Amino acid sequence: MTMTGKVKSEELQPTILSFVKDLPNLCSLAGLACTILAIYFSILGVYHAAMIGMIWAVAFDWADGLIARKMKGRTSKQGFFGGQLDSLIDVVNYGVAPAILLLSYGKFSPIFLLGAFIIISASAIRLSYFNTYGLSNGTRYTGMALDNNSIILVFVFLFENTVSVGVYSIILYVVCLLLSALNVSEIKTPKLSGNPVSVYMLAIYTLGITGIYGWKLL
Repeated sequence: MTMTGKVKSEELQPTILSFVKDLPNLCSLAGLACTILAIYFSILGVYHAAMIGMIWAVAFDWADGLIARKMKGRTSKQGFFGGQLDSLIDVVNYGVAPAILLLSYGKFSPIFLLGAFIIISASAIRLSYFNTYGLSNGTRYTGMALDNNSIILVFVFLFENTVSVGVYSIILYVVCLLLSALNVSEIKTPKLSGNPVSVYMLAIYTLGITGIYGWKLL
């Protein structure tokens, strides 16, 4: 390659931060911001606020895919970058955040470190498998999709006050381990994020969960 060719190639290569202007990527980052808030409030022990952050992270995660599919003129590089960014953020949203929630609720007892490790490991393995093989038959996931972890956890947490903290910490531990097992299992689950009915249901669920936990915070 000539010097002129090298210069042109470098000029054509976009800057790292240029991808931030892409609307689907902004949605992904907004979801990450919600997860950071969820982690922050989990550490502080303000679990109701953490639940709101977790469910909104799912909403933004679904939104970035919807927007990406509807946008015209997105290049293959933009799509590939967006997919990589979304996958990395998913590890934080659905692996790190639940792990921190479990650790915090367990008063950071060493026994809860094992659960946290399993949750994060399962999410990383699940995403690596998906990134390698994609959807089964183009329509179904192998293993339960990670976004279901947060959708289920924010519901399960509604019953936190029905038993003692000690008992509920065990329940939460078991639920997290079961979700991790489902994430890396061979079960086939439908892809819900692109289904219009599922999107509307998630929107209603997100607003409902936000209202319930917002009221609990008062």
